[in-house]
Amino acid sequence: MTPAGTAGGGGRLPDRHPTADFFVCDIFGASPKDDLGSMEHPIFSLSTRPDRRVLRYDHNGTQVEVTPSVKGRATIHDKDVLIYCVSQLMAAMNAGRAISRTLQLTAHDLLVATNRDTSGDAYTRLKEAFERLAGTRITTNLATGGVETTRGFGLIESWEIVRRSRGGRMISVTVTLSDWIFRAVLAKSVLTLSREYFRLRKPLERRIYELARKHCGRQPGWTVSVAVLHKKAGSTAPLRVFRAALRRMARDANLPEYDLTEAEGDLMRFTRRAAVVDPVGAPVLSPEALDEARRLIPGADVYALEADWRGWWAESGRKRLGNADAAFLGWVKTRRG
Repeated sequence: MTPAGTAGGGGRLPDRHPTADFFVCDIFGASPKDDLGSMEHPIFSLSTRPDRRVLRYDHNGTQVEVTPSVKGRATIHDKDVLIYCVSQLMAAMNAGRAISRTLQLTAHDLLVATNRDTSGDAYTRLKEAFERLAGTRITTNLATGGVETTRGFGLIESWEIVRRSRGGRMISVTVTLSDWIFRAVLAKSVLTLSREYFRLRKPLERRIYELARKHCGRQPGWTVSVAVLHKKAGSTAPLRVFRAALRRMARDANLPEYDLTEAEGDLMRFTRRAAVVDPVGAPVLSPEALDEARRLIPGADVYALEADWRGWWAESGRKRLGNADAAFLGWVKTRRG
């Protein structure tokens, strides 16, 4: 039996929907957003098999207890549903639209945006993810939106399949998020993820990328002991097995945005990877677009934003843009969250 937190095949998953125009389509224009609370603490299972163990975690005054349902604890791949929901809410907020805890989602769009296949089995797996998310109960004093309370809740409060196709596939679904997640959205306690996150095959790679993204922030790097990283990751593998998995991860270099290296003293160092984009064929922005970016994010270095956007454009497949200025400004608006 493979220890939780080390299982999974090698390499990245294929880009299953390379023709989707993420720069133009309103639905997919929302950059992936993750809430800070679940990025910091090991709420989701890293196991590829049903995980029915109760997880208890205590770190720097924060207590988290995660109790699974009979179907097992929600997995790091189930979290794609929450990331999609949070992304849509943040995009709506940034556009000035009213939001609520209850969202009506198109199942196909969710699958495409999170790089999943759209076969009949994929809809079955999506239904199972909803069941685990609703069944996994959390008791914590973790603050969201500046409010600390000790309470119990599910990751999603409820879900309902609204329509099915004749073939039995889910067409749309209504999801009500927990107040805990929704409060994080209202407080903008979220971070943008690389779209390449959804191509990470191994559960541990996803978790380690989350931690790197959370702790590096806009800093060039983050150094952490293997023991602390083991605890934060929520891996149940022995420390020596976890350490070996990190070394393989460093060698394979699959993490988006970050390089991972081993340092003396049983430390791991995450370094933000500079995005270098060949100027030949790269989108050209007008001075007016840069001025508008300054207005949207006062005080921001618009040339750094331009470089980050070009890096994101290149990482997303260097898709042909009908209007580079509009695509750039749409991306800038997502950065305000």
